[in-house]
Amino acid sequence: MTDYDVLRVFCGPRGGYGNELGVVRDGSTVPEPSDRQALAAKLGFGETVFVDDPERGVIDIYTPGSRLPFAGHPCVGTAWLLDVPELVTPAGVVGARLDGEFSWIEARPEWVPPRMLRQCATAAEVEALEVPPPGVGAPVYAWAWEDVAAGRIRARGFPGRGEGIEEDEATGAAALLLTARLGRALNITQGAGSQILTAPQPQGWVEVGGRVYLER
Repeated sequence: MTDYDVLRVFCGPRGGYGNELGVVRDGSTVPEPSDRQALAAKLGFGETVFVDDPERGVIDIYTPGSRLPFAGHPCVGTAWLLDVPELVTPAGVVGARLDGEFSWIEARPEWVPPRMLRQCATAAEVEALEVPPPGVGAPVYAWAWEDVAAGRIRARGFPGRGEGIEEDEATGAAALLLTARLGRALNITQGAGSQILTAPQPQGWVEVGGRVYLER
């Protein structure tokens, strides 16, 4: 069996919740894209990362059903694990930094696949949403303000068709898109209790950060 680490990314203030991530530190053990896709499907995490060069931060990202040029929580988690100043993805070079308990990346909204950013009237409305049936519909990121002045948001993510995941506990890429749309720093509570922090940067870049823990 291929060796891999399991992280939880975008954990809550007390270390719970977060989105699981598989990281194969030695990507040379699974060199073929078809084999990587098969392993990602077998492991069943939202995303699995294959590290092709740990010193330069070259990575390859897969969901259970597809290969991604960029994704939020895989980059935040892998940057923390490798402790590198940047990651090289097919979409572009992702800046990375550690700041206390938070791991941050800097990326561009145009790297993120389109999804519906659905604003709800209240946080309670977001929490009451029913999970769509498996494999149905386009990706949706439902959100509502909890505190406008403080930038606090309640959100839930539904990946939709093709990924085999009904609800995403923490979606860094969608948080990046929402930050670009609103043009301000956000403190997002997603899923059962995950926390995502964001901040717009000059020239259209957006920082996304969160807590990362090594599970095994």
